[in-house]
Amino acid sequence: MLRPDAPLLFFDSGVGGLSVLQPTRALLPTAPIVYVADNAAYPYGTRSEAEIASRVPALLGRLVERFRPRLAVIACNTASTIALDHVRAALDLPVVGTVPAIKPAAAISKSRVIGVLGTEATVRQPYVDNLAAQFASDCTIVRHGSAELVDLAEARLAGDHVSADAVAAAAAPMFEREGGDRIDVVVLACTHFPLLAAELDSAFPGLGWVDGGAGIARRIASLTRDQAWPAQPSPGTMVFTAEPRMPLLGNLAQYGLGEVQTL
Repeated sequence: MLRPDAPLLFFDSGVGGLSVLQPTRALLPTAPIVYVADNAAYPYGTRSEAEIASRVPALLGRLVERFRPRLAVIACNTASTIALDHVRAALDLPVVGTVPAIKPAAAISKSRVIGVLGTEATVRQPYVDNLAAQFASDCTIVRHGSAELVDLAEARLAGDHVSADAVAAAAAPMFEREGGDRIDVVVLACTHFPLLAAELDSAFPGLGWVDGGAGIARRIASLTRDQAWPAQPSPGTMVFTAEPRMPLLGNLAQYGLGEVQTL
């Protein structure tokens, strides 16, 4: 039987997965949390598929052995589209992945042209092709991979000033591609990008922005339905695989993360 203090384990290369943690905490406010940022290998989006497919299952295996979670969340589109099946085969517990929210985007697009804004590694994956064919076969999909936006999201959470102009410049190539001028809905296919929601909306007003955070939170709540939880919330644990930027640490409390460890 699961102990009430068995945590939910969130995993990303950086702080992007906080955009998944936040709606999960809203649904499960007393859930114990361990959030792991693999900043020693940040950013995943510029690494090879082979490296991610090897690193992520091995690291998650160590983390599961150490923290004994009830469920693991790969709160990273790049890691999920490449390594999700490998992780599920390796771990004997439920694993929730994060994949581009193409299905809900197709449901609301009027122009039938959808932008997919992610990392370079995510937007080139066959997984994205399959999602588009399954849920948006009548839509044109315009993709853009941006490592710059990932860095801007990390900088923003660390307290740096991030301007709408910088965000606009990083995302602009998507709208300059063929069909880009007809995009009416953009899938934020990197968990970092919802952290820049205000800047994106300011830079590109009038567009619909879709991410998977709320849906993933509902999936976590469903998988843990009827399980025992602590009576009161407690500060979550933030784990880094390398020394973190010091300014970042002061901004973790807003996500309920009070203890910091280095793996």
